[in-house]
Amino acid sequence: MIRIAFFATPDIALKSLDYLFNQKDIEVCAVVTQPDRPSGRGHKIVCSPIKNFATEHNIKVLQPESIKKSKETIDELKSLNLDFFVTFAFGQILSQEVLDIPKFATINLHASLLPKYRGANPIQRALINGDKETGICTMITELGMDCGNICKKDVIKINDSTNFENLHDEISVKSPELIYETLTEMYNGTLTSTPQNHDEATFAPKLSKEECLIDWHKTSREIHNLVRGIYKSPSAYFVYDNKQIKVLETKICDCKGNCECGNIVCCDKEGVEIKTSDGAIKLIKVKPEGKNEIFARDWYNGLKGRQI
Repeated sequence: MIRIAFFATPDIALKSLDYLFNQKDIEVCAVVTQPDRPSGRGHKIVCSPIKNFATEHNIKVLQPESIKKSKETIDELKSLNLDFFVTFAFGQILSQEVLDIPKFATINLHASLLPKYRGANPIQRALINGDKETGICTMITELGMDCGNICKKDVIKINDSTNFENLHDEISVKSPELIYETLTEMYNGTLTSTPQNHDEATFAPKLSKEECLIDWHKTSREIHNLVRGIYKSPSAYFVYDNKQIKVLETKICDCKGNCECGNIVCCDKEGVEIKTSDGAIKLIKVKPEGKNEIFARDWYNGLKGRQI
């Protein structure tokens, strides 16, 4: 029996926890997740999806504010006689003291093909940059940002309509078996890990609010990639009448007018065309501040012909 602790917080890791929990040769002895946080307009305290699953299935839950500084958590993990730690979007940096606890290793599931896109936002960055493929990989965690040896990889193709939600869900579905294969093969001594080429490393830092603001002077392709890359997480936007208008769906099109970047070219039954540096982009769906998602044409009809 392979004894593990599972470190994760958001729902992208939920299918992996569920899968591992239901394997006959895996025992999930503990779950480590971020502390409960206030969420939404009412600031209601909310548990992570990982904690909810663990509670429902009587798995020990640990929620340190900072695992590096929590002697209680570290001592608890040491007492469990664990073979592996598994981390997947946990949200905290592990110290060497923590990494030294499991008998074999700490295995991390990273949502890119390392050494590309080390860091916090690999899914978004791959889409924003217009990549044609990305993937997932398991790696042996070391001190440093996503720099350990690669265990296994799985390539995922990206097409022009793939957005953050699509890619997030595909990664969530494909991750469980890759983690399981990594654990069992390493436990049985049949897995050979591969060092990363650090010279080829690229990084995926957290997105700033400024990056999410649409610059109509960019190309239509760049704007389209931004919109799908941060679809609802947190969403590309522009400001109209001192309010944020989130853009949820776009389509690249030829410009039919001669006007300044950012001006509305036309509106038809499909959406609203806006001039860009190399043509135009059509807004299909938007979400005005404080309102529900609507078709862009309906939002435009409420402008009464005014420009952005």
